Amino acid sequence: MAGFTSAAFKSPMALKIDPSLTAARLLPAIERLFELSASKISAIDKGCNASRGTPVFTCKGRYTSRGWTEWTQGFQFGSALLQFDATGDRHFLEMGRRATLQRMAPHVSHMGVHDHGFNNVSTYGNLWRLMREGRIPFNEREKDCYELALKVSGAVQAARWTPIGLGIGYIYSFNGPHSLFVDTMRSLRSLAIAHQLGHVLMVERDRKVSLLDRLLQHAELTAKYNIYYGRGRDIYDVRGRTAHEAIFDVADGSFRCPCSQQGYSPFSTWTRGLAWALLGFAEQLEFLQEISGSGTLPQVPEFFIRAAEATADYFLENCCADGIPMWDTGAPGLQSMGNYLSAPADPFNEHEPVDSSAAVVAAQGLLRLGNWLLGRNKLSRGRRYRAAALTVAKTLFNEPYLGTSTQHQGLLLHSVYHRPNDWDHIPRGSAVPNGESSMWGDYHARELALLLLREAKGEAYAVFFNPLKSSVQQPKRQPQAAAHHQPKAN
Repeated sequence: MAGFTSAAFKSPMALKIDPSLTAARLLPAIERLFELSASKISAIDKGCNASRGTPVFTCKGRYTSRGWTEWTQGFQFGSALLQFDATGDRHFLEMGRRATLQRMAPHVSHMGVHDHGFNNVSTYGNLWRLMREGRIPFNEREKDCYELALKVSGAVQAARWTPIGLGIGYIYSFNGPHSLFVDTMRSLRSLAIAHQLGHVLMVERDRKVSLLDRLLQHAELTAKYNIYYGRGRDIYDVRGRTAHEAIFDVADGSFRCPCSQQGYSPFSTWTRGLAWALLGFAEQLEFLQEISGSGTLPQVPEFFIRAAEATADYFLENCCADGIPMWDTGAPGLQSMGNYLSAPADPFNEHEPVDSSAAVVAAQGLLRLGNWLLGRNKLSRGRRYRAAALTVAKTLFNEPYLGTSTQHQGLLLHSVYHRPNDWDHIPRGSAVPNGESSMWGDYHARELALLLLREAKGEAYAVFFNPLKSSVQQPKRQPQAAAHHQPKAN
């Protein structure tokens, strides 16, 4: 059983946290990241043929396409918008803005995927945020365009609905109505924004469906069936581990079994799925805190906190000492790697690949969760998660994970896409995939770096929604990591 719960040598916390880190101390590495990022975004823009499909991941350092679902286009164009946000270079603003307006409309009305929060919040959503923040000039026509796109995207995402009885249901994945994917937690952003903009889903007989209700129902079922809490659900029930997919019987709505499309097995944890859950729940805590106290949401549901903390703890227990996880906690080659969690990850090992993209997604989740808990006066846990996030970021923003070569289009190296399908490039002389990048990994490296850059400079805390009550604010810069304290909401 040890191979399915990470390793026979598992420690209470594998990550060796550096409590002295602050966002300000990471500033030189962050600035270097954005310097490297500029040329890579330009190279992809010039070198990728749109007729061959959306760039997904690199092969020998060049971005290539992989037809499965079109879920990475928003990361491509959104990266240019993040680059502008970090540097003020209007060339990248116009690149991202033009591509969004010219090429993202099909994604807004895409009925076949569960990825609206990835594609459309990363593009229309970033433009909407930049305009709200005053980073770009206010233009009412463009604001209306962004808001209309975000409203429609949220409603289309919510329309992918499988009811399971008793008035509840979930957003089903591209795999079919029986399938609940853990990664859709991050795509709930599309429903959140659309709800905040006052939008609803209209169905038969002009019935209005609340997008917030669907967000909450989907999240609750994800928390219940895709995340484990050590309560003996099955013999592999370890607190915080996740199943990529939950399978339901669409005839009667009953839960049937866990499954995995991209992980090693239904009873091990695909670490990028774990990271999507961690970040998705943490980010929704920020949003739900914003709207709590209203007639539609009296308070933040407790299960969001329970799921976020469980996944955060499991990540910290199952990443290597420097914060980088293997691609799956039950991958068969791990049994040949000894006490691998006690040392920094080795992306060039001969047994199983690491996944830096899981690390960078999880790091943002840890940071947001830590900040949220500090804002609720949960000081010990909040500081722990923040310090962990900064430790992971320090690892990722340096070699061997930061892509420094001008001949490589990727920014974050050692990302893995689909190990079971053998889609990832294995370099000559290597036994496992390494050295390559993914569009989502690069985007989230920029997103994490931007969040920390703003903190280091004392600028506004970036959130995907409109913080009308200013419930989410930037922690003030302090000389010690433990002094960071997210101001309390409301």
